[in-house]
Amino acid sequence: MERLGTGIGWRPEIADAVEAMPGIDWVEVVAENVCPGHLPDSLRRLRERGVTVVPHGVSLGLGGADRPDEGRLTALAERAEALGSPLVTEHIAFVRAGGRLTASPRLEAGHLLPVPRTRDALDVLCENIRIAQDALPVPLAVENIAALISWPGEEFTEGQFLYELADRTGVRLLIDVANLHTNHVNRGEDPAEALAGLPLEALAYVHVAGGFERDGVWHDSHAHPVPGPVLDILTDLAGRVSPPGVLLERDENFTEPAELERELTAIRGAVRAGRGAEAAQARRTAEERLPDTGAPHPEARLRLGLAQAALLSALVAGTPAPEGFDRTRLRVQSRALAGKRADVVAKVAPELPQILGDTYRPAFLSYARRTPMTAGYRQDALTFAAHVLDKTDLPNTRVRRALRHWWLDRAGSAPRRRPALARMLLRQAPRGRGELRGQP
Repeated sequence: MERLGTGIGWRPEIADAVEAMPGIDWVEVVAENVCPGHLPDSLRRLRERGVTVVPHGVSLGLGGADRPDEGRLTALAERAEALGSPLVTEHIAFVRAGGRLTASPRLEAGHLLPVPRTRDALDVLCENIRIAQDALPVPLAVENIAALISWPGEEFTEGQFLYELADRTGVRLLIDVANLHTNHVNRGEDPAEALAGLPLEALAYVHVAGGFERDGVWHDSHAHPVPGPVLDILTDLAGRVSPPGVLLERDENFTEPAELERELTAIRGAVRAGRGAEAAQARRTAEERLPDTGAPHPEARLRLGLAQAALLSALVAGTPAPEGFDRTRLRVQSRALAGKRADVVAKVAPELPQILGDTYRPAFLSYARRTPMTAGYRQDALTFAAHVLDKTDLPNTRVRRALRHWWLDRAGSAPRRRPALARMLLRQAPRGRGELRGQP
């Protein structure tokens, strides 16, 4: 594996700071946020200086019941080639569910949700990763995710699941030590046990990030300083294997460059502290491994699809919680998803909170409770604006006029008192309290 060194997540908000930081060997970019034909000047200058750039995908949904979308795979491959990247990375997660496979409404989470650690999910994930590997021009590495909720009836620990995945597919692993800490707090999982079960020879690189705890739940925010327990897990990992690369992620609440540099120094120190420690990985025998069955049984995708659709519908559409889930945790996750939706829509359509002011967030959260997301965030912004124009009393004429003008500029046809396109958009989004067809 290529040695990457110490890196930081490149974001437009800190582009100038990243260029000026000493000791930055590589950067990672969110793949969906860059256009191959129009790379930001900052990224071009970094590449010209010999800084490696790795695209990090967030929308493939490799852990979903459907096969990977060819268009998304093509887009990820184009970004790898445009950036001259040695590898690309994605997540072990599902991000959408429903649709033709389950004869139920197609729903988008707008977030990375955990895959059940079951034989069905493992078989489906292995085939999806093989499909992705065949479509990409460079090696693929996949990341363990943080989770607020646990699936009932899981058959593997995280270490066992990732071991089998790497063993069957040859895929490389991106280990996020902050996510191991999150799962320790939220799910009671031992990070040292997870590390001990991993095939660390497959390690591509490591993510490090901050978060915060509220009411006994750890939120992987990527907007707070890296805490000591996360650095301790990094030290443990570095005592087992020399990581090819370590990267600091920060997505929100950007601090001064000096503070980011101090975090990078702490990360380097945690890696140095782990070097020289004896590796104590417990390797399982061949008899303990599951056989590679090749393609999953045809019913495995359907079973997984039904389970994921039922969970996602409960989280975003208000349908009953599937049996065996912690309903309190589901409510926490549901609120977190709605809040993230509001935040991301405010980013992709900043005019909406400018027009609506303090009423934007409560209005969006009310809308989100009744209207699941069925496409991307830009469509969500348009549907929300149509909802406000069509369903909400806006006594302020100036606000209504500004919102109508914004909506017209993007929707293309003039909305009336009950605009036709608004009604069409709202009909396309399934209502929150309907029963999900095909629930297990």
